[in-house]
Parts: sequence; structure tokens; C-alpha cells
Amino acid sequence: MALLRILAGLSFVQSCAAQAKDTAPETPAAEASKPALLLANVWKPSIDPTGWWMSEKYDGLRGYWDGRKLWSRKGHAIHAPDPCLAELPTDIPLDGELWIGRGQFEETLSTVLSQTPDDRWKRVRFMVFDAPQAPGTFEQRMEFLRATLPAENQFAKPVAQERCKGANHLLAERDRVVALGGEGLMLRQPESGYETRRSPTLLKVKPHDDAEATVIAHLAGKGRFAGKLGSLRVETPNKRQFSIGTGFTDAQRESPPPIGTVITYRFRGVTKKGLPRFPSYLRVRQD
Repeated sequence: MALLRILAGLSFVQSCAAQAKDTAPETPAAEASKPALLLANVWKPSIDPTGWWMSEKYDGLRGYWDGRKLWSRKGHAIHAPDPCLAELPTDIPLDGELWIGRGQFEETLSTVLSQTPDDRWKRVRFMVFDAPQAPGTFEQRMEFLRATLPAENQFAKPVAQERCKGANHLLAERDRVVALGGEGLMLRQPESGYETRRSPTLLKVKPHDDAEATVIAHLAGKGRFAGKLGSLRVETPNKRQFSIGTGFTDAQRESPPPIGTVITYRFRGVTKKGLPRFPSYLRVRQD
């Protein structure tokens, strides 16, 4: 069986290389369209996680290696230094998160989105959680990743996966990671495939929900916020509008995100009208 898996992996590598050669453009474009990625839903207590795979949810920048270049979720080229790129397999797509460490989101963005790579990249890790075009189940693709990415790699590393023993195990592990400064967990359904859509086979498990919205107005503050931002008026992708008045630093109230900016906000469930409860500003979405 192991021999068959190895042969299947070799066949996959050869087919990827042939496909890339046939479809490669004569002149590479500066930017690509957004890569088609697997996106997560939110775990709910009604879903039994027993037997699912758990891993840490890395709070970094989504990265997609197409076998030749590294891209962000939005389709922007990521200018990683050559020693990092040298660890990535030619013509084998990889999906993962570019990450420096817990609580280092802003530093990660500043480093990864720079047009000129510098020494800060020595701290960046590409935490790879799937090989989108590799054959087989999730378990087989993870085995393929472990065989493809050498253990001595400093940049590209497969994400560690642990079998969930039930809801209590899941919540205890989530709380442990959050207490260490992490964001939460990801759940992956066993034997699942890689789907290029938002899928129920991939779930995020965090102590709060988050989502994105576009700033449509600045509402003036009152009292101690007089002369500064009071709240942001925002609109969600499904055209729902509401205000966010918490989560801002004094500097952000002095210079709020411009109208038209996409922001990420936290909330705790939704109302009967579908609006977020207790929305709080988190950050500007930059990728």
C-alpha cells in the first residue's frame, strides 16, 4: 500500500509538471486572478467534532503557492526571498498561512506585503495545510505533504494535525491555544477532498466570530470622543448596514479607516434581523 501511494505521488508530480508546462504563459503577468481556495465555515456545538482533525488557526496571511509563484488570497504577488522559495516544490500547488508567531499579525503583514524582501523574512513560516491538486483524501494529501516537505525546512512546514476526541477536547484545546496568544483552531472533516468554495468540511473554532464589511461613513463622536470618530458605519457583502463604535485605539479614532476600506470586525452571534451582536473593530483587511 505504501508503495502504491509513493507511485501515485510520483505520477501526480509528473502530471502537475506537464500541465504547468502546457499552460504557462509566455510572458508572466504581474498579478494573477484570485486563487480558487477552500474557505471555512464556523463550527457550531450542534456539529459533533469527534474524529475530525484539529490544528491551530494561524493568524497570518493566506498564501497560495501555484508551483512557481507565491500569491495572496486576493491574487497579489508575494515577494518572498529566494531561500524561502527554494524550499517550495516546483509545479506542486500548496495552500497555507504565512505566519511569524502568535500575536504578530501586524508584523507578518508588514513583512510579507513588502515589495522588497528583507531579513525579517527569516522569521516567517509558511504553514502548509493542504496540497490542493494532490490525489486522495485529506489524510492522503497530508501524507503527501509530509513526504514532499523535508523535516529540516526552515520556511515551509506541514501543519500538525490531531484527532479530536469530542467537543470537550475541542474546547479545551481551543482555550489552551487562545491562552497562549493564538486565535483558535481549525477542524477538518476526515477523508474530505479539497473544494474551491466555502465548505462544511472545514470549520474554524474561535471564542468569537469575525467577518468583513466596507466602511461607508464616519459618525462623529460625542463626550470624550468629541472631534474624533464615534463609530464607523459599515456595509456587509449582503448589503446589511450597521455601526461599529468599539475596538478603536485613540490613534484610530483620530485617523479612522477611509471610506471604501474593507475592515474585519468581531461579534458574538447575530440578531433576529441578521445583524451582528456587539460588533467591535479589529483591523483593516490588507490581503
